[in-house]
Amino acid sequence: MRQRHPSRVGVLLALCLAGSAAEAGDHSHGAATPSTTGAESPFLAENAAAMDKMMAEMEVTPTGDIDADFTAMMIPHHQGAIDMAVAYLRYGQNPQLRRLAQEIVIEQQQEIAAMRLALGQPLPPSAPAPTLPEAGAAHDPSAMPQNTLSPRPISASTMAMPALPTPVK
Repeated sequence: MRQRHPSRVGVLLALCLAGSAAEAGDHSHGAATPSTTGAESPFLAENAAAMDKMMAEMEVTPTGDIDADFTAMMIPHHQGAIDMAVAYLRYGQNPQLRRLAQEIVIEQQQEIAAMRLALGQPLPPSAPAPTLPEAGAAHDPSAMPQNTLSPRPISASTMAMPALPTPVK
């Protein structure tokens, strides 16, 4: 049985939100801060759009059905994590974080499907990998920037965890 790592979602979500806490009052989610570089502007804009969409869709009117209300809030939350991970995959460089983002996309999609199935809801139709920049490019990989769809090579040494110190007795 596959072991889930919910902390992965938290780690990437924390990274995506790190700059947005200071701008919470204006709801910009870090998209227009003075320290924004031209290279990070597209990522910040996509991340802010994902955050805004997620927050708006999580605001549900209670129906009296706890199961339906829970999933009505959690599905947009999980989709928001997917959208933020996809934005990171488009622009992020760190091989370990890219791998983490890929895992978040897969795991969150699986959990959305499990929630829908638990309530007897239909599953969404199959779609191409969500790393495509826009729906129109979904069937035209040549429209993608180079290296957007394929992960960068990750060596075993890159993914290796640091050795833990031996406990002193």
